[in-house]
Amino acid sequence: MKSLLKSTLGALALSAIGTAAMAAGHAACTNDVWNSVMEKGKIVIGVKADYKPWGFRDESGKLVGMEIDMAMDVAAAMGVEAELVPVQSSNRMQFLEQGKIDMMIATMSDRADRREIVGIPGPNYYTSGTNIMAPKALGFEKWEDLRGKKVCGKQGAFYNSVVEERYGVEIVAFTGNAEAKQALRDRKCTAWVYDDSSIGSDLSSGNWEEFEMPLDSEDDNPWGLAVPLAEQSCVFGNFMSGMQYNWHRSGRLIELEAKWGIKPTAYLKKQADTHSDWIK
Repeated sequence: MKSLLKSTLGALALSAIGTAAMAAGHAACTNDVWNSVMEKGKIVIGVKADYKPWGFRDESGKLVGMEIDMAMDVAAAMGVEAELVPVQSSNRMQFLEQGKIDMMIATMSDRADRREIVGIPGPNYYTSGTNIMAPKALGFEKWEDLRGKKVCGKQGAFYNSVVEERYGVEIVAFTGNAEAKQALRDRKCTAWVYDDSSIGSDLSSGNWEEFEMPLDSEDDNPWGLAVPLAEQSCVFGNFMSGMQYNWHRSGRLIELEAKWGIKPTAYLKKQADTHSDWIK
């Protein structure tokens, strides 16, 4: 599969160069970062180091996780070495703007305001949504099971009002996630409503073995990887569009979800079906 992916993406890179050249008339593509990466033979990729299972350190201190594997796929397809730089939600875009990293794959949701700062080429590689963490013993199977029950939440989270209106729950809001999760442990509420990727990270930590994320996630929030804004419509951006397309087409991301024990998402299944080869 690796050789097929590499050869396919090699062709996409050549296509991207042609596309970028045609686009040069309306937006000069210097391809500075792309050219620098290829000349040095190394790409510096910003990744998470504190968000298991997408990006975290194993017992030896090595960075591992689903997005780490994706970063290594990028380097392999480009034929360069990968240098991984840990980033946080608070500094990942700044690192890219400042040239401390060449690109990032770091659990970033795709928003209009962020597209004004960094280049986010499509198709989006992943998505997160709203779900709950609840004791396994309660056996929740559908959102309607929560009707009339107390559910912990974080103050200001948009899904609090959505879940209240949609399913008639009573939100007990706390100032922070730590307080909300402790209230869940103390049985002050029957569940905690939050972003499913964060819940998945908690469940992967080994500290919540009596709890589960039992429902189908709702209200998708697509994630985007990022390249420098100036190179979004140039070789680099087009190449990363090709990477994401092929990850979906080949089922690679579904494979990585399973590898890292992430609850299967309907989004990846839909993307795989959408981009699959009609000749089976």
